[in-house]
Amino acid sequence: PQRYAIFLNEKHMRKTVFITGAAGFIGRHVARTLATQGWRVIGVGYGNLVTDETRTWGIEHWQSAEVTLDNLEALAVSAGEPDAVIHCAGSGLVGYSFEHPRNDFLGNVLSTLDVLEFARLRTGRVRVAVPSSAAVYGAVAQYPITEDTPLSPISPYGVHKVMAEDLCRSYAAFWQVPVCIVRLFSIFGAGLRKQLLWDACHKAHARSFRFFGTGEELRDWLHVNDAAMLMSLALEHAAPDCPTVNGGSGEGMSIQDMLGRFGKIWQPNLQPDFTGETKAGDPAHYVADTSQIRAWGFTPQVSLDEGLADYIRWFRQTELLE
Repeated sequence: PQRYAIFLNEKHMRKTVFITGAAGFIGRHVARTLATQGWRVIGVGYGNLVTDETRTWGIEHWQSAEVTLDNLEALAVSAGEPDAVIHCAGSGLVGYSFEHPRNDFLGNVLSTLDVLEFARLRTGRVRVAVPSSAAVYGAVAQYPITEDTPLSPISPYGVHKVMAEDLCRSYAAFWQVPVCIVRLFSIFGAGLRKQLLWDACHKAHARSFRFFGTGEELRDWLHVNDAAMLMSLALEHAAPDCPTVNGGSGEGMSIQDMLGRFGKIWQPNLQPDFTGETKAGDPAHYVADTSQIRAWGFTPQVSLDEGLADYIRWFRQTELLE
């Protein structure tokens, strides 16, 4: 009985975090990272995670529901009041925002508003970390991009991320909600079923390795495990002055070089070809100035080649064998 009482006390003392979009690519990894650190992880958002999946990702309780104020309040009653919220829900596709701007607005702006209002009603007791996007910067002329670069988005997705950030700053300034914003750059890792590497795997399998653009476009790649660790650090730094930081590796690599590395790992070797055409909303160069997160003590741990090899293994094991 005494040992059981100690266990209950330890469980009671564990901090609770709500992760919205916990069934999504970044949300799952954030959940697992915080669970490993000892947090009690409660997930909410679209999707139907089965018991084995929730255990895999360290999610103690999963609620399949839209991220709204009412649903968050109900979750606080059923699962317990949180100490923090990491808001990973929302759309993450530039192309989708052109085709469905209203849905993109609802997913990225209104859900952020409700998360912040949920935190406001708890008078500063709940920290909030929000992953934003480098898309807020738009087409920049110089890089690496610092956090004080003027925001000039070139897609509805980028516009909506700016609006979500403005909400974060207003709630922090007017109601002292402790918030931190992380502008993520190009996140990759096994399990991501969209964007460049997903496209590359399908094209490599079809032996047709041709891509949009010139190949000279620069991107800053950060593995999802490192991004999850960065979001954990963001909770520690959440404050009423709403610190805003870039989330990247600080190193730029051209799409051509990235796909060239990919092609060397894929067997037999492949070299990419490019159409020369560009897509609406795609900037030429995105490389993060990471001085601020390095001052936090953050250093990426997963190398690009290691992440690429893992992604290819995952694709072959899960997609080609189904």
